[in-house]
Amino acid sequence: MERQNTGQTIDWDSLPSAADLFGEIHLAELTPPPAPVRETVFHGLAICAIAAAAAAWLSEHYHFPIILLGLLIGLSLSFVAKDPRSHRGLDFASRTCLRLGVVLLGLQVTFDQIGSLGPKPFAALIAIMTATFLAGIVGARLAGQSRYTGILAGGATAICGASAAMALYGIIGRERLSQSQFAITLVVVSVASALAMSLYPVIAENLALTDSQAGFLIGASIHDVAQAIGGGYAFSESAGSYATIVKLSRVALLAPVVIVTGIAIGSAQGKGDAPLWKRLALPWFILAFFAVVLVNSMITIPEPARDAALDGSKGLLLLAVIATAMRSRLDLLLETGLKPAIPVAMATLVSFVASLLFALMLA
Repeated sequence: MERQNTGQTIDWDSLPSAADLFGEIHLAELTPPPAPVRETVFHGLAICAIAAAAAAWLSEHYHFPIILLGLLIGLSLSFVAKDPRSHRGLDFASRTCLRLGVVLLGLQVTFDQIGSLGPKPFAALIAIMTATFLAGIVGARLAGQSRYTGILAGGATAICGASAAMALYGIIGRERLSQSQFAITLVVVSVASALAMSLYPVIAENLALTDSQAGFLIGASIHDVAQAIGGGYAFSESAGSYATIVKLSRVALLAPVVIVTGIAIGSAQGKGDAPLWKRLALPWFILAFFAVVLVNSMITIPEPARDAALDGSKGLLLLAVIATAMRSRLDLLLETGLKPAIPVAMATLVSFVASLLFALMLA
């Protein structure tokens, strides 16, 4: 069809796209909008579980730290967090799984174990942990990082590695420390702990330390629980038993350190004007950790149940680590560089030197 318009001829047959456009608009008006996707924890949690299974398989076959593998796999899957359907599951894994993992960790500690350490070694252990904690804060200041990065690095190094880091991060909050900085701190802590497990028994042997000295050095300075115990038994059976007691005593101090840290830095929501009793209120998972330690001290828990609880704690913490890494922004990791590694390195060095000095003094 042709029509004359302002002296020009328009061939409408050569413009089929106009009809197609109006047809698409008409169909869009007739088609009902898609139903909203129901938000559940399944999507994000399922991806974390698959990543955790991959990390466990790689760790078992290549003898690599499972937490570090979980972090690396989680970082490589950070694109998943762009899908809103994954958010609820990732939040559940990074918060609820973390807290349940910390609670189950209490089944590995009893008050009798802490008492068997003796007053002098226990006082030395507190002094080492305090020096390590402060070294992390000083290292953060020297590296131009926030004090919260130093608290995280010092606390993770002083207590029990990734478990302590996750618990402290729950107190610090993502409002004051980004998940990217938290993730790279976890990576450095895991690497430092793996290196310590390999090097410290060799150093202790070259220094001709006794079993008790080596056990104290390894138990007081290696970050992760399993790696501290493994490093102790790599030296000798007796050193491994003593390193276990020393390390579990550090784990028992997780709750007091978290409490003191929470009181010192206040709430992430800025509730500085809240009544004292509210500011002293403890997170529920720390109270539950205390309760589990108390029950474990009063009742003899069967060894298979304790082993299952330890495996469950590791699994839950692994899920939390992976979810946190997946929510991290890799562009911020590139911006921060290796600066977050400085507090961890300084805290690790101070922890080793102080532990060695006290091990020689306690001979």
